[in-house]
Amino acid sequence: MSVSPIISVARVPTQSASKYLQQLAKHWSHKMEVTFSAEEGRIAFPNGAVLDMRADTDTLDIALTVPAGEDVDRMRDVVSSHLDRFAFREAPLTFDWTEAV
Repeated sequence: MSVSPIISVARVPTQSASKYLQQLAKHWSHKMEVTFSAEEGRIAFPNGAVLDMRADTDTLDIALTVPAGEDVDRMRDVVSSHLDRFAFREAPLTFDWTEAV
C-alpha cells in the first residue's frame, strides 16, 4: 500500500506575482531542477517535493506536493520564507495554506 503525497495549496495576494515567481525560480535553479516563464514555474526539490506556481495580476497561486514521510510544515516554511525575502517591500506575504483533496 502506497501512501499518497500531501498537496498544499495557497493563493498569495500580491501585485508582483510574476516577479517573485521568476526570482524564486532563478534563485533555486543552480541547485534544483527548475522550469519557468513569466506566468508559470515548477521547482523539483531533492527530497522529491515539487513546487508549482502560477502568476496572475493579483495573486501567486502555489501548489506544493510533498512526498509521504517528508516534513510538510518545513517545506511550506522554506517556500514562504524565501518568497518573503524577495517580497521584502510588502512582506510578510499572506500564505493561506490548505491541503488539496
